[in-house]
Amino acid sequence: MDMRAIVLAGPVAPEELRVRTVPVPEPPDGWVRIKVEAFGLNRSEYHLRAGLAGNARFPVIPGIEAAGTVDLAPGGEFAPGQQVVAMMGGMGREYDGGYAEYTVVPASSVIPVTTELDWATLGALPEMLQTAHGSLYTGLAIEPGQTLLVRGGTSSVGVAAAVLAKERGLIVLSTTRNPDRVELLRTLGVDHPIVDDGNVAAKVREIVPDGVHAALELVGTNVLPDTLRATAVHGTVCFTGMLSDSWTIPDFYPIGYLPNGVRLTAYGGESSDLPAEAFQRYVDLVAAGRLPIRIDRVFTMDEIGAAHRLMEDGGAVGKLVVRISRPSH
Repeated sequence: MDMRAIVLAGPVAPEELRVRTVPVPEPPDGWVRIKVEAFGLNRSEYHLRAGLAGNARFPVIPGIEAAGTVDLAPGGEFAPGQQVVAMMGGMGREYDGGYAEYTVVPASSVIPVTTELDWATLGALPEMLQTAHGSLYTGLAIEPGQTLLVRGGTSSVGVAAAVLAKERGLIVLSTTRNPDRVELLRTLGVDHPIVDDGNVAAKVREIVPDGVHAALELVGTNVLPDTLRATAVHGTVCFTGMLSDSWTIPDFYPIGYLPNGVRLTAYGGESSDLPAEAFQRYVDLVAAGRLPIRIDRVFTMDEIGAAHRLMEDGGAVGKLVVRISRPSH
């Protein structure tokens, strides 16, 4: 049996991405085959496609997340037809990922879910919620009443982090480089949208004179010193994202780099950091209209090149999703 998939033989431009026909993969014991209905796009897939990923192996079907139903679980971990999402754990890098009609993943990367949400909305959620949740709870240990700065607030994770933090009772400051997006951040519940002109620390301290309790860095190391300066003594900055593709700190000298008493941590994340019950709760809140997750656009599989172009150019606010449509028999 064959399926449609996007296969990367090596680094290409977005417009060179093509759908190919390949055999449907067989799951060994301990793995699960998922009939994919939708998948979200992520920066790490852009890094892979653009040749920026250090741990790439080709050819590979990219995609670090997918949503769909269980097609086959030889070990009996899940029942056929069960709604699931899958993410991380090597998907789309160490083995073929979610840019396909079927994907085979370790059972440990699969989270069961029960929802009436449409597939495109569910497909937007796994990686976005896992990264936001892990950054906020594992990375920053957020508590109600705290102030949080989200640097890179119109990215999909930035949107989700603001929404989850508001749901937990935090006061949220969130940045965008585009003044036209300030009102959009307000509609998502952000208390203090900030236009990022490179000097966010000064603007933050006009609002919170002592600095924020917690800051989520989603842009990169190029702006990290400014984010650290926006953070209070005994506050924490969590380095999670690399929207700018600036990943490393050359000649890192901690005493010169870190403001006194400001803590720097990082979050990389795995699916196990988002327990099934937490994911289900978030999905239920989205379905109830109480978690305003933003999807920028839904593409078909054949539009993958346009989707990657939009992601690379930073033209989206919120999540980009591909919905897999199959011919009806």
